[in-house]
Amino acid sequence: MKKILLASAFAAMALPMMAQETYENTKLVDNDLNGTARYVGMGGAMEALGADISTMSTNPAGIGLFRKSQISASASVVMQADVEKFDDADKTNFSFDQIGLVYSRPTGTNSFLNIGFNYHKSRNFRQILNAAGSLSNASQNKLTYKKAEQGVFTSTNDLNFSMVDDLYMSGMLYNSTDQTYYYYPATSYTFGQATKGYIGEYDFNISGNIHDRVYLGVTFGIHDVNYRHYAAYLESLASNEDGLDYAGVEDVREIDGTGFDIKAGVIFRPVENSPFRIGTYINTPTWYDLTLYSSAALIGGTTRQSASYDYKVYTPWKFGLSLGHTVGNFLALGATVEYADYSSMSTRIIDGSSYDWYYDAYYESSSADERMNDHTDYTLKGVATVKLGGEVKVAPEWALRLGYNYVSPMYDENGSKDGTLYSPGTYYETQTAYVNWKSTNRITCGVGYQHKNFSADLAYQYSGTNGDFYPFMNYYENGISGTASTEDNTCGAVDVSNKRHQILLTLGYRF
Repeated sequence: MKKILLASAFAAMALPMMAQETYENTKLVDNDLNGTARYVGMGGAMEALGADISTMSTNPAGIGLFRKSQISASASVVMQADVEKFDDADKTNFSFDQIGLVYSRPTGTNSFLNIGFNYHKSRNFRQILNAAGSLSNASQNKLTYKKAEQGVFTSTNDLNFSMVDDLYMSGMLYNSTDQTYYYYPATSYTFGQATKGYIGEYDFNISGNIHDRVYLGVTFGIHDVNYRHYAAYLESLASNEDGLDYAGVEDVREIDGTGFDIKAGVIFRPVENSPFRIGTYINTPTWYDLTLYSSAALIGGTTRQSASYDYKVYTPWKFGLSLGHTVGNFLALGATVEYADYSSMSTRIIDGSSYDWYYDAYYESSSADERMNDHTDYTLKGVATVKLGGEVKVAPEWALRLGYNYVSPMYDENGSKDGTLYSPGTYYETQTAYVNWKSTNRITCGVGYQHKNFSADLAYQYSGTNGDFYPFMNYYENGISGTASTEDNTCGAVDVSNKRHQILLTLGYRF
């Protein structure tokens, strides 16, 4: 087996700069379709129709269409399909999804000033991911070996020396007898990952309308991140002189923190005697301050690496255009198009902090992680979300709803989690696996019941996304794809999916 000599000793990792990695950051921007059962049942296509509390987090002007005060709360059961159980994670879970209040007050003839608050779960992280595939003269530990051989890193202080690299270099690849490093090719791998947690969004809104023709709204949002992750990657090794049968890494990751954003929108009726209306809105980036705790260990080994650090992520701007129309009091139709350029997401390194004597407060300074942001620009794309929905009243107290969503792919099909980047995001990485998820399709339906001031709404949502799973990045000896060499470390993609069913109930009261 080929061997190398390294001049530097690989010891404990220590580095003051902090940032995060592209694939990890996408967890913060990929929102679910969630909220009230009426909003979900109509596919979320209510940004011009308004008068639903869930529009507070997209087009705040939708709250301006309320004529009465209202309180509502929502909860659901979420079920994941086509996965095997992993780490005792349940495929079916209860979720508390929304609670909110709108206080509506008339300010003149056909004019209102409304104030609202709403909490909703913008992202439910509960997911099980399984993958398995074959390997030929490749392995996770060989990737570490090739990085060392090619001089990608030369010491523990290099920003492209990851926690995974450290585990392999110090715990498996080093032979103390002849003081050389070896790698071990594998024949196959299995991967399991269980995630849980949420992003909770707390929105505070002020909105109103002018003579029932123009509706305006602004929302200030606070985002609460709570993410938990456990994964285990295991390889069956090819026959080797050391008699090793398997190798792999298990890792734990926790992300906590907060962010804030501002949303503004307008809805207007261009024709005075027509209910047809147009809505447009803009959402600023969410400015996140986050803390990550991560740890990793070789499976079957005793050495564990861990780190805890603070970092910042700024998500992209979001823009929306919507149309809405009603026919009498029995039919409502809506359509929305949203766009966000996820390639512009910014990962930021915390450089330090300063103390303001006048305000008696500490302030952190940060700078863009240019290398990771270049990788984000290459790996992610602009995403368009199309929402279509309708509601028909089949009786004075009963309504039926139907909706559809299409979300274009966020990831470039050639994107990869690049373990050679000279970035703190690489340095603190505990996992080499990644998924290039494709487009998302959501189909929704629902039923609503209104009796006097009380309402009950039920919705069903199916969400399906397919993706290409890779256990590690492809590494080519000569740096060029397509010119095969026995020294390459490559692996093809395997198909994975994330299919979820949700049954959502909302209870509301108007006063």
